[in-house]
Amino acid sequence: MKGIFGFLDLDAPIEAMDVGASVINEEPVYKVLLDRGLARLNAFEGDPRQIASIAAAYGDRATIYNEFLFDGTEQVLRLAGEATGMTSLLEPRAEALGFFNGFPEFGRVIAREPVQTIRMDDVDRLPPIDLLKLDIQGAELTVLRNGTAKLAQCLFVQLEVSWICLYEGQPSFGEVDTWMRGQGFVPHCFLEVKRWSIAPTVFDGDFRRPGNQLLEADIVYVRDPLALGGVSSGQLRKMAVIAHFALGSVDLCAHVLGALAARGEVPEGALEAYYASLR
Repeated sequence: MKGIFGFLDLDAPIEAMDVGASVINEEPVYKVLLDRGLARLNAFEGDPRQIASIAAAYGDRATIYNEFLFDGTEQVLRLAGEATGMTSLLEPRAEALGFFNGFPEFGRVIAREPVQTIRMDDVDRLPPIDLLKLDIQGAELTVLRNGTAKLAQCLFVQLEVSWICLYEGQPSFGEVDTWMRGQGFVPHCFLEVKRWSIAPTVFDGDFRRPGNQLLEADIVYVRDPLALGGVSSGQLRKMAVIAHFALGSVDLCAHVLGALAARGEVPEGALEAYYASLR
């Protein structure tokens, strides 16, 4: 972890956390950090069908927690098809699924099972988290509300948000955004904005070809970059590394390096050296 950008050291590995860590069809932003030996992964996945693929993907770079994060109560797990990514602690909203082509089948519940959930703040063996990713089909805000102590030092949070809520009781994007801002985070970027076709219209015979209707998005929140005074220098170093490698956010990385330079925490000319490394 020495000499990142030629001058930046990390005091400790970045702690990434993925809630709903099933390996289905995406490469998570933290993978590049794992591949470079800059991070460790704390992977939460309650669905036992997904555990083997997580272990195969990350090996000893990950600690796997086969638990359901929520609010600490007993809940009902609605199991959908293994490859759909729509298994949820919330009940599918039939009218919303029916609005989109294909989703009545994607969201079809094939079994219901009682499960005991746990609050994120009650997972004693969980280290302080720097980068948090949640994709748990509408339960994200409940997990966050029950994990504020673990979030206290978190730098980035990646969330899946729905523009039309697909589950009963799922918070809207506006509710999620207001809560995140109240915790000291602001939106940084969208990793993906997914559109879908409205039933019954199908374009070119492919129901997966989107129209204009927004379906969902992966949004990344960052610890407010206008209020970095309370962020430790060690955390700022991690913020710079995550911004550069995981998100490709050169300007945010440079902003954080500027904050470190103002504290005398990086060598003189570090920002210029960073720009030079990009060339």
